[in-house]
Amino acid sequence: MNDPSRPTETPATSELDQLPDRDREETAEWQASLDAVVRNAGPDRAAYLMRRVHEFADASGTPLPPLLSSDYINTVPAAAQPAFDGDLEMESRITALNRWNAAAMVTRGSRLGLGGHISTYASAAWLYEIGFNHFFRGKDGDGSGDQLFLQGHASPGIYARVFLEGRLSAEQLEGFRREAGGHGLPSYPHPRRLPWLWEFPTVSMGLGPLGAVYQARFNRYLHARGIKDTSASRVWAFLGDGETDEPESMAALALASREGLDNLTFVVNCNLQRLDGPVRSNSKIVQELEARFRGAGWNVVKTLWGEAWDPLLAQDTTGDLVRRLGEVPDAQLQTLAARDAAYIREKFFAGTALSALAASLSDAQVVELFENSRGGHEPLKVYAAYRAAVEHRGAPTVVLAQTVKGHTLGSAFESRNANHQMKKLTMAQFRELRDTLELPIPDSALAGDQVPFWHPGPDSPEVRYLHERRASLGGPLPLRRVTAAPLPEPPAKPFEALEKGSGHQEMATTMALVRLVKDLMRDERTGARWVPIVPDEARTFGMESMFPTAGIYSPQGQLYDPVDADQLLHYRESASGQLLIEGITEAGSVAEFTAAATSYATHGEPMIPFYIFYAMFGFQRTGDQFWALGDQMGRGFVVGGTAGRTTMTGEGLQHGDGHSHLLAATNPAAVSYDPAFAYEIAVIVRDGLRRMYGERPENVFYYLTVYNEPKHQPAMPAVPGIEEGIVRGIYRFRTAEPGAAGPRLQLLSSGTAVHWALRAQEILAADWGVRADVWSVTSWTELRRDAMDADDATMRGEERTPFVARALAGAPGPVLAVSDWMRQVPDQISQWIEQDYYSLGTDGFGLSDTREDVRRYFRVDAESIVVTALDRLARAGQVSPAAVDQARERYGLGR
Repeated sequence: MNDPSRPTETPATSELDQLPDRDREETAEWQASLDAVVRNAGPDRAAYLMRRVHEFADASGTPLPPLLSSDYINTVPAAAQPAFDGDLEMESRITALNRWNAAAMVTRGSRLGLGGHISTYASAAWLYEIGFNHFFRGKDGDGSGDQLFLQGHASPGIYARVFLEGRLSAEQLEGFRREAGGHGLPSYPHPRRLPWLWEFPTVSMGLGPLGAVYQARFNRYLHARGIKDTSASRVWAFLGDGETDEPESMAALALASREGLDNLTFVVNCNLQRLDGPVRSNSKIVQELEARFRGAGWNVVKTLWGEAWDPLLAQDTTGDLVRRLGEVPDAQLQTLAARDAAYIREKFFAGTALSALAASLSDAQVVELFENSRGGHEPLKVYAAYRAAVEHRGAPTVVLAQTVKGHTLGSAFESRNANHQMKKLTMAQFRELRDTLELPIPDSALAGDQVPFWHPGPDSPEVRYLHERRASLGGPLPLRRVTAAPLPEPPAKPFEALEKGSGHQEMATTMALVRLVKDLMRDERTGARWVPIVPDEARTFGMESMFPTAGIYSPQGQLYDPVDADQLLHYRESASGQLLIEGITEAGSVAEFTAAATSYATHGEPMIPFYIFYAMFGFQRTGDQFWALGDQMGRGFVVGGTAGRTTMTGEGLQHGDGHSHLLAATNPAAVSYDPAFAYEIAVIVRDGLRRMYGERPENVFYYLTVYNEPKHQPAMPAVPGIEEGIVRGIYRFRTAEPGAAGPRLQLLSSGTAVHWALRAQEILAADWGVRADVWSVTSWTELRRDAMDADDATMRGEERTPFVARALAGAPGPVLAVSDWMRQVPDQISQWIEQDYYSLGTDGFGLSDTREDVRRYFRVDAESIVVTALDRLARAGQVSPAAVDQARERYGLGR
């Protein structure tokens, strides 16, 4: 019962009520003061004072949670703008030329039906030009420079600038989106298509920002491990505000702040439009992004308004203007940029105070405020924002720059919902653009049907200035330059250990591959080049033995006592750790893999990334990133662990991978293998190291699937040409026992299915008198690619026989192929097989059960192979149909 003689305590109603208040009277005084301000000066004044106190506390080092948003004005006030260290008039002329040539390039291509994008670069021109003229470091110094993840739809503007530099010709601009002849330009940043220029493919929206975070992180990793000093490199990622809706764009923000990546700057072009309409029609994308980035721990710099707004904001003594800017939704701001002065006065400058403020402005000045005077369109504002970004320490920075999509392109383009689909200007619109940009292009040059490219000449003041600026920053950008030397050949001993087999022990191929990599990491010459990457499943793949030896990379080191410190394989984090455990993020892991796989070009330092994951969550979940990896010409080993649809017992439908090899086959850069034995892995990895890191490196990456099913690992057979067969994709593992003439069969199998085929071989011989040869198919996909190359040679008049056709030429009997994959995987080679060809596979969804029962469910176990083999022989007239029925009955495979 309550004691009425004791005072009743006020129950806690907020989180602060749980904390001790050492001076309740002082607290009450502060609250009373705030209440008095609200009564006498209004809530806006009270909010202003609180923010001032918060700002002062932050500056003095008092720990307070950060505010998530600020007013809808520039972060850097006009009075604090730094001095501009360039020639503004000259840079304006250069930017005008780039705008013109970008628009001309897209228009000329669009008249041929090639498409293109004009409006994105038109809005972002100054965001790029200020960077190129003042901030982006080239490669002439340390060989790395800055890394630029440029917005894909803005590529015409980048081409235009490179044309002005003299690194592209007018003929090449004419070939925009016309690559088939071998001399044109790709539509977007595609390193594989234009390898001397582009470094990072970014047009698959969302992947650029994610890749930029992990590139900045990998730069720190290289530095921490003593591979290369990357302390001067900065990563810049340019993206559109609409692109931030892609989950990948925001996926790694916390990682960037957690690791203090102040070598990273995002520049978000906030033109308030996505492809079909406003990004946030009824709210404000800038404020939303500010809160998300601040909440993730980023430094936020907003550059929203141009110089025309500065005097108005200085006169806003009541705060009405700032309040109005904050409450107008984005879709209305877009409309204001496309309307006349009367409309703007009525819809924006409403109310007594704002009407009075606008009364001193002419109609032209009113229109200028919304049509042109946006922070992202004014070089001094952009320069101030970038300077604030690069000088910030301890956290990454995002610059939120407000622009108008289609800026300078005329009223038909500017701020129009459809401008993303508008691909060309009329000649009349080009004349208007010329006048707007004040370019010295005579009417005679615009008299025909084809708009000209315009270049002031290689010795013009504009071109000389451009070269001087780039020379002062370390050379031209964008630029891809490969200077990496080949890596030494690895020692033979680790490979020989696998080639000898496992003796009497059983070992999963997953473990065999991990052991090989661990042994290769011990090599004094190349061991430090290995970059093991795991999405929080290292123990699943038996990699915990790397924890205490290689260490887990953490820029802070290990600030705690690990709970397993007394164990041999304890969890050890280190600032110089080699192992990258990314957490539960396949997307982040592929982004990290890409940064490591392209380090040979980005930094001149070849690294050997080894990324292992649940096979189901590789190509299926991150296939777009693997395609970008191929575009970026990454090199390394991608490993699908616990592969196959029937080897992951108990995991069920979503974990059963029966199709990743089919998905990998669609990627031209992926060299895919499904090895059955440890010695096959040794041969494949050694060949991969030669192909990717040897004297003539190839721009491919290897995909291996390995299995968690322990099996006896035989020694490599002494078969002539076996290593070539393993690498090319097929070899005969076990020939049928010699015997009298009778039914013959060829069993093709890959991965763990080889064991089912070997058992089927025994049953066929013992129970049915059928002799079968068992072939190990290490790569169905490589066999198909070789056969397609042979077909192409035939089209050119050459005679070439596919490797698989040569291997099976004259082999007696039908061919039966089986794997732990969908039938489409082995069916890739069917058209080049001279014999009757049939396949078995694991089509359909997976399910939970024992391996034996799941294999029986999919009809791929040894007994199912036997029944199918007899059926194919019966169809060929080599056994009686009755034998097939008897086999079904014997093995319980009847209806």
